[in-house]
Amino acid sequence: MIFGERTRQQKWAAVQKGALIIALGTGVAQWVSSGNITARAADSPSAEKTVPAFVRQGNLIVLPEHSPLRARIVVQAVDARDMPRTLAVPASVEADPARTVNVLPPVTGRLLELKVRLGDYVAKGQVLALLSSGDFAQAYADLDKSRDALQLSKRALDRVRGVFDAGGSANKDVEQAESNYAQALDEYQRAEARFKALGGSAHGGDKARLLTLSAPISGYVTNLSAAPGAFVNDPTASLMTIANLDSVWFTAYVPENSVAFVARGQKAALTLPAYPGEAFHGTVTFVSAVLDPDTRSEKVRIAFDNRNGKFKPNMFANAIFTIPQARRVYVPGSALLMNNDSTTVLVEVSPWTFERRKIELGNEEADGAAVRKGLSPGDRIIVTGGVLLND
Repeated sequence: MIFGERTRQQKWAAVQKGALIIALGTGVAQWVSSGNITARAADSPSAEKTVPAFVRQGNLIVLPEHSPLRARIVVQAVDARDMPRTLAVPASVEADPARTVNVLPPVTGRLLELKVRLGDYVAKGQVLALLSSGDFAQAYADLDKSRDALQLSKRALDRVRGVFDAGGSANKDVEQAESNYAQALDEYQRAEARFKALGGSAHGGDKARLLTLSAPISGYVTNLSAAPGAFVNDPTASLMTIANLDSVWFTAYVPENSVAFVARGQKAALTLPAYPGEAFHGTVTFVSAVLDPDTRSEKVRIAFDNRNGKFKPNMFANAIFTIPQARRVYVPGSALLMNNDSTTVLVEVSPWTFERRKIELGNEEADGAAVRKGLSPGDRIIVTGGVLLND
């Protein structure tokens, strides 16, 4: 009996619980139908209308009034400016060819004494070496003989003229004596010219008959290829090279595709690894008329004063030439967008309305580029943030 009573009580409690749930459901339905839920939903932030970042209208890109991209995009007008182009090419320091002399032996012989060393500074006329040569000795002997013959013919001419004036000789004797003297004089002048061409001097070395090689210019001995005791048998082989380094060349090597941009009288700036942070400015003084067949480059030389000895031959350098260009529209690099291998910019056609425009670039600089085609001065373009609209 007790068990049956508990069962009836549990069933009654379940019925009451169900009735309560039904009543609650009915009340909620009535509250919803009264419009209370709709009002609350309208007040919820998640239900607010979403503003798009940008809208496409055909070829145009429009940024709506409340677009978040308006705060991230910068629009500026482009202008035309001078766009000088720079051309940088390798260069090196060279001795001035007009101030460099190769000392050649005028005759064959043996080098008896060498009076200078590699790197020495020599003054013009300073003795460089002494050479013993049979050819030079022969030239010395020819000069002595021609001098003696000239003196003899002069005395004979004087005697014949004296006799002729006294009436003791014919006119033909005088003419013959004058001819002999003229021939002797010519021979002496020839022997003297050869003697001097070989480097001989009438005031020294008469006894030893040694050839004295003297410095033709003042400068440094930059190359030495002889030693005392060596036999010199090639008059075309240089014994040493003397270079005056008071003025030097910077020789720049301009590639074939840029030779039209460099001309005589053009300004150039030179930088050297030996002097970092320094730039030296000069003017082009020589442009080669031919290209180097191996490097396909043109040699361009810039002369520099070097009396302080700062520049040394064979130093490496870079030559930078400034090439004038016509005024062109300039755009910063941040405005350029790449689309299918073409370069474009976003041009403002009306407030916050843009169209994509393909442009043709000219010379590129570190922070931007010149525009050959596609933009005009005054056009307003997106210079910052354009990538947010790029697809």
